[in-house]
Amino acid sequence: MAFAGLDWAVFLAYLLASLGIGLAAARRAGTGSGAFFLAGRRLPWWLLGTSMVATTFSTDTPNLVAELVRQNGIAANWTWWAFCLTGMLTVFVFAPLWRRSGLRTDLGFYELRYAGKPAAFLRGFRAVYLGVFFNCVVIATVTLAGAKIGGVLFGLEKGAAILAAGALAAAYAVVAGFFGVVVTDLLQFVVSMAGAVVAAVWALDHPAVGGLAGLTEALPDRLAFVPPTGSEAFVALFVVPLALQWWSVWYPGAEPGGGGYIAQRMLAARSEGDALRGALWFNIAHYALRPWPWILVALASIAVYPDVGALQAALPDLDPTLVGDDLAYPLMLRLLPAGLLGLAAASLAGAYMSTVDTHLNWGASYVVEDVWRRFVRPDASARSLVAAGRIATVLLMAAAGGLTLALDTARGGFGLLLQIGAGTGPLFLARWLWWRINAWSEIAAMAGSLLTAMALPLVGVSPGSPRGLLTGLAATTAMWLAVTLLTRPEPAPALDRFVRKTRPPRAGWQAAYHRTGVAARPSLRFFLAWPVACVMVYAVLFGTGSVLFGRGGAAVAGWAGLAAVAAAVLILLMRGRIGASAAADPR
Repeated sequence: MAFAGLDWAVFLAYLLASLGIGLAAARRAGTGSGAFFLAGRRLPWWLLGTSMVATTFSTDTPNLVAELVRQNGIAANWTWWAFCLTGMLTVFVFAPLWRRSGLRTDLGFYELRYAGKPAAFLRGFRAVYLGVFFNCVVIATVTLAGAKIGGVLFGLEKGAAILAAGALAAAYAVVAGFFGVVVTDLLQFVVSMAGAVVAAVWALDHPAVGGLAGLTEALPDRLAFVPPTGSEAFVALFVVPLALQWWSVWYPGAEPGGGGYIAQRMLAARSEGDALRGALWFNIAHYALRPWPWILVALASIAVYPDVGALQAALPDLDPTLVGDDLAYPLMLRLLPAGLLGLAAASLAGAYMSTVDTHLNWGASYVVEDVWRRFVRPDASARSLVAAGRIATVLLMAAAGGLTLALDTARGGFGLLLQIGAGTGPLFLARWLWWRINAWSEIAAMAGSLLTAMALPLVGVSPGSPRGLLTGLAATTAMWLAVTLLTRPEPAPALDRFVRKTRPPRAGWQAAYHRTGVAARPSLRFFLAWPVACVMVYAVLFGTGSVLFGRGGAAVAGWAGLAAVAAAVLILLMRGRIGASAAADPR
């Protein structure tokens, strides 16, 4: 589809602005690995939180939402809405712990928490497993969405789209480093949100849609926030995510206990308070403020393109393997007029760049800090570490581009990622809260989740399905619990070192606190803040939906009142007005 001159002007203006930020950050990025991977640990909460939001708004996210809504309605979004529980737990319990650790990467946790050769092996292996293998899967799913959008908007073949998008992202990550990525995320968040809102308003105005009233009348069965109780969808789309998925599955951006690029930003915060407030802002924006534009476009697409056949008819020249329900979102963008189409394209380019550049920088940090520096060249100079980071960035993008050719839909990649992480979530929580977890526990969980994910297709179980997740949880948890109880605990000096550094909640570390004599940080009010913050986010989310779909004054007032009360309680908790008695150190 040819852009008008105004579209190209808007699109190129965005690219030039991003390039300017990258070039401005280039010198700072080249001063050392601390600057290239952590921006000197000087990020304020609003910048690091917005960077988290921008990173999770990738090109595959609106495509995934479109696929979910077209197939199972709004309620299908509980597949990812449930991760708000994980995110808020990270905010109030684990964000301060991460910042106090002072690590360069979250994988340094292993040699802080554990001791000896098993800890070193775990750090190195996880660096390759997460930084290369798992990270490439994530980048591939995002690049697949970028390739589909490139085909719809620019008429590019899949291979050409992958090459263009990957080369642009890799070049930027190589030049800008982490600080450039984070600052550009701010621009990309603004552009991406503006593009999503414009797309939603224009989609609703389509004659086949008839505005919000038309959607409400034509698609009443798709507008429920929760599937009908007693139905198969109720269990698969609501019960499983809320009862099982959020705590049992490791997923990038929603790791139980924090980790990955979320931990990278918390480690880069200028203080513990900035780490907590930044993670809080991320979860509010990601779950409460951002979903509705995507959902509205997805609903409108049902009226314009009722099924996959209609999507294929609208794209006769596109590779048929690329055409699925997830393609409805970029296809709806083609209906935008000149200028607005360029803004929407820029918003998706921004979404792609923010996510892929983050994953490239994060993955390269593992390769450099946790493999090259730790095991190969511990005396490497600052310049050589930056050079190694840039080489690793290019190689990661090349590997992810090749993997992209094997994927077909956004939901397929999402299910694969969920399945690989199934059963590891409880361990990632327990290792902070219980002294008995050791390095062998982590090795068993990692191996068990991967082997289970690989075995499921052999017995006819789909990765990411409720049955697959339950199987993965049971098998992996059994493995790591058994290994924990059959192997020796970590030596006391390692446990004491961890307590002195991070001050975890006292309940699971009584002996170490007694040995070290250090005072525990207050934790009760932060545990209380976790469910309150979740209630606030869900109340805002569903209150907004009630306004959009005209659910009535009582429903809107109820959600608004619940959100206001939860926000007030949360503020009091964060200021120590509630739960202040927990500040005492009960030794």
